[in-house]
Amino acid sequence: MTTEQSETLRLMLTRRSHPAMTMVEPAPEGEALRTILQAASRVPDHGKLVPWRFILIRGEAREALGRKLVPLAEAREGELSQERRDQELTRFTRAPLVVAVVSRAAVHPKIPVWEQQLCVGAVCMNLVMAANASGFAAQWLTEWMAFDDDVSALLGLAEAERIAGFIHLGTPSQQPTERPRPDLDDLISEWSAA
Repeated sequence: MTTEQSETLRLMLTRRSHPAMTMVEPAPEGEALRTILQAASRVPDHGKLVPWRFILIRGEAREALGRKLVPLAEAREGELSQERRDQELTRFTRAPLVVAVVSRAAVHPKIPVWEQQLCVGAVCMNLVMAANASGFAAQWLTEWMAFDDDVSALLGLAEAERIAGFIHLGTPSQQPTERPRPDLDDLISEWSAA
C-alpha cells in the first residue's frame, strides 16, 4: 500500500456514531439496504454456522413496537412518568430504520458459543461500517430491550436467540461530535518468552 491511506482505512479512522435522534429520512432501502446487509454478513464464520439473522423495524411498525414497550417497561418499573412513557413510545422512531441483529449462537461440538458471539458482534460492526461507507448514519444500541425476554418474544426470537444490537440507520442531519479515544500505548503490550 502507498503512504496515502486507502478510503477504507480513512473511513475506519474517522468513523463516528451518529445519535439516532439526529437521523432523518431516507434510510437505506431496496438494493442499497441489501448491499449493506450483505457487507455486514461478510465476517469470519468458523464452520459456516451463520449464527445471526436480521429483523427490519421500519415504517409504522416502529410506532407499534413503541406502544408495546410501554406496558413491558411498566411491568419492570411500575407506572411511568409521561417523560418515560414518551421515551418508550419513541424508542424505535428515533431513526427511520432499525435493524435488530439477532444472535443465534448455540452449543456446537467444535465451535465455542463465545466464538459465534464474536462473529455476531463483527456483523454489527460491519453493518455500521457499511452504512457509513454508503453515506448513511448509523448507531449501534442495545438498551434494556435487548436483554428482556418479553421483548425478545415480541420480536419473535426463539428461546436460544438474543439481540446483539439494534442498529439505527438513517441520513445524518448534523455532524456527530468527536469523543475522546483511548491512548493506543495504554492498550499495547508485547509478550516475550523471557
